[in-house]
Amino acid sequence: MYQHKFHFVCENCNKTIVPTSIKYLCDDCEKKNTNKNPTHGVLKTIYDYKKIKQDFSHELFKNLSARKFIDILPIQSAESLSFLKVGETPIYNISENVKAHDYSVFLKDDSQNPTFSLKDRASNLVTAFAKENKIKTIIAASTGNAGSSLAGICASQKQKSIIIVPASAPKAKLIQAQMYGGKIIPVKSNYDSAFDLSISLSKKYGFYNRNTAYNPLTIEGKKTVAFEIFSQLGDTVPDRIFVPVGDGVIISAVYKGFEDLLKLQVIDKMPTIVAVQAIGSSNLISNLYKSNFVWKSSKTIADSISVDIPRNFFMARNFIIKYQGETILLNDKEILEASDKLSKSTGIFAEPAASASFAAFTKYAANNKLKNDTINVILSTGSGLKDVKSVENIFQIQEPIEANIEEVIRQFGTNILVS
Repeated sequence: MYQHKFHFVCENCNKTIVPTSIKYLCDDCEKKNTNKNPTHGVLKTIYDYKKIKQDFSHELFKNLSARKFIDILPIQSAESLSFLKVGETPIYNISENVKAHDYSVFLKDDSQNPTFSLKDRASNLVTAFAKENKIKTIIAASTGNAGSSLAGICASQKQKSIIIVPASAPKAKLIQAQMYGGKIIPVKSNYDSAFDLSISLSKKYGFYNRNTAYNPLTIEGKKTVAFEIFSQLGDTVPDRIFVPVGDGVIISAVYKGFEDLLKLQVIDKMPTIVAVQAIGSSNLISNLYKSNFVWKSSKTIADSISVDIPRNFFMARNFIIKYQGETILLNDKEILEASDKLSKSTGIFAEPAASASFAAFTKYAANNKLKNDTINVILSTGSGLKDVKSVENIFQIQEPIEANIEEVIRQFGTNILVS
């Protein structure tokens, strides 16, 4: 099953694990897990960086396709990946749009993945691994994006997907998953219960589990966004990256990508990464420096980062502390205002969780926290079309009118006709 191009290290006990079969968590630390704690025993994937470096060339990053990153991905062949174009998403210089004159602002738009979110990067790698190991069924718990992503990529790979979702999952994302052929199992409870059920089903029926903060390959798939940011900025490390945070997986993946580059000596510094959370779902940030964790029920308009217990807490905390990351909390009003502003100023419609990173940038800029001549990146993780309901109250759709000029002027005035 494995040709040992990599091994795992436990984030809690630092135990090294050389896998000989499918491996999710550290056996020793998994025993500590309860449904009231973040996941113990999450595994970090480690490669033979010395060996890779001997043959390493910057040409690895000249083509943004994940097929060029194969030496630092835990699969054997690039041909195992989906034929869909996962990754290679655009990065836009929006400095003029946001009137940033003394520093540069870029937006990495991962809503342009096949199922319109960054989650496709994880699904692509997980399904590739499943294909190499002749696994036909993959299961996951999801609030929406991961489920629709898994269903879509599985459809392209001729695999079966099962998605366990909480009752609060946005309908648009569930419909999307069903259109791809995913089997949806809704539960009368929250994401944490869906997570636990998916693991129970995996163990009972032998399904391969895609859950983040459980399957270590999800981090490896998502880390490719860091490689692309570096490449698209002309082999340059940005000064700051704003990342929306829920369970701590995406931010850990961004750190892991840049950490791989550090270990390969492609770069010599880590960017400052800003963990962005909603005030109503701030469990990761609120517990960063505590030994006795206090978890509060989450309530935020940004469903993709609404998490009661951040499952990948320990890895995210380790990265943030080690590399001196920053944190910021935003209320729902700030997030929705940012979504509106981002759409109107750039033409990019992001879901609330993705808009949170733009809101954080806006707040940094307003507080003069961005230095001159710096490069700042906003990571936009999903399309606004996945969660239209969250922003529908911002606008009122005009009732239809008679199709004549007089009626246009009567209803809207002449200002609407003046450019």
